[in-house]
Amino acid sequence: MIKILEFDYLGNGCLELTFSDGARGIFNVWSYCSTRHGPLLEPLQSESYIKRCFIDIGALGWPNGLELSPTRLYELCEIKKAA
Repeated sequence: MIKILEFDYLGNGCLELTFSDGARGIFNVWSYCSTRHGPLLEPLQSESYIKRCFIDIGALGWPNGLELSPTRLYELCEIKKAA
């Protein structure tokens, strides 16, 4: 089972994620939210809110209860495998 170990906010709605298999990927939060709607996603339009993310048991979460699964994020990211 893949997990998120670390993240870094890069700016412009993008997070760099480090996964448990050593891969790293860029997740564009704003691009993701542009094709989805809902009350939990609305706060992610704010850069300051994106920065409030945290890792909860290997998933990416926010204070409003939104959690994105590491498996789905792995699929959505442009993955760079560890050397």
